[in-house]
Amino acid sequence: MKDVEDIPALMQRMGAAARAAAAELAFAPAEAKRRALEAAAAAVVARAGEILAANARDLDFAREKGLAAAMLDRLALDEARVAGIAAGLRAVAAQDDPVGQVMATWDMPSGLHIRRVRTPLGVVGVIYESRPNVTADAGALCLKAGNAVILRGGSESLHSSSAIHACMVEGLRVAGLPETAIQLVPTRDRAMVAEMLRAVEFIDVIVPRGGKGLVGLVQAEARVPVFAHLEGICHTYVDRAADLEKARRVILNAKTRRTGICGALECLLVDRAFFEDHGAPFIRDLVAAGVEVRAEGQLQAVPGTVPAKPEDFGHEFLDMICAARLVDGVGGAIEHIRRYGSQHTDAIITEDDAAAARFFAELDSAILMRNASTQFADGGEFGMGAEIGIATGKLHARGPVGAEQLTSFKYLVEGDGSIRA
Repeated sequence: MKDVEDIPALMQRMGAAARAAAAELAFAPAEAKRRALEAAAAAVVARAGEILAANARDLDFAREKGLAAAMLDRLALDEARVAGIAAGLRAVAAQDDPVGQVMATWDMPSGLHIRRVRTPLGVVGVIYESRPNVTADAGALCLKAGNAVILRGGSESLHSSSAIHACMVEGLRVAGLPETAIQLVPTRDRAMVAEMLRAVEFIDVIVPRGGKGLVGLVQAEARVPVFAHLEGICHTYVDRAADLEKARRVILNAKTRRTGICGALECLLVDRAFFEDHGAPFIRDLVAAGVEVRAEGQLQAVPGTVPAKPEDFGHEFLDMICAARLVDGVGGAIEHIRRYGSQHTDAIITEDDAAAARFFAELDSAILMRNASTQFADGGEFGMGAEIGIATGKLHARGPVGAEQLTSFKYLVEGDGSIRA
């Protein structure tokens, strides 16, 4: 695919087309959006071979660039992952349409009847790295919420994203919706990112989905509002009242199921009292699974660990590496997470309701879990069908961003010749 020379002109064309599509989508029937997503899912299944061939080209390109193993894992597709993309599209299709939902209704003494109803945001810009499935997830969720979307995927995933995007466009065509409702930037030129960040005339919100470097760039340079998706420095704390077998099962899954996703465990905290009574067999499990456990203090006595450095705490490894340290009870865990966490996802393993309640009350991460793997930090696992990202900010959207979070609201006010005194 050739780079486009006139990037500002490309942004103008795509932005104007997205604005026009958004105006039409704002009142598009729920059935048409559902039909578009089901048709897109069918196209993904029918074109699975093409998608995998395109992905093979991207993987070759990425290896030549020297991408890390975790990034290659994010990029790679196989038959199961392609099937998962189709399943995600169907799941979003099956959800209730959020547009027009009545959020609240009330009457005033003045005789006014007031409703607050969900309405689309307009045009969403999504800037992401590596993961081609975001093309389908973001396109589906934006469409479901009545938004047009401009997608700018990572340079290494251009062929895969283009093949998936073609399926999304086919779905729009089948449903009679504007094909420019879901647009993919057709160039690797990074200048398009800067154009999107400044495109206040066309884009209502930017969603960055990627590493710290990408998100930091977006937050520093964007003139368009941003749904921040920061690092996933996810902690799991083993409380003194933890069930040992639950802890072993949860911790191993949280770290090793997929190391390259933002919900992967990056730091293990162990209550000192628990360690004195039970040791740390879950660390032995991690070591046996091939994880490099960078341990501090007494935890270094666990065979196979390596000494931790100060910079290992508060670090997103996205690899078969994690940090580990002892803390003094739930208070020590909370203090550590407040200092080193990214307010993404943090978990406590405990049978003590009071300890869990304190952990939930005193931490302000977007997602807090008890006796569950942090790998569940995913919109699909929250019943959203898919997600456009995990927002770690506190304004508008927080946690998994699904279709409902991609809406705003407006007030519909009805009177009967009402005048204000």
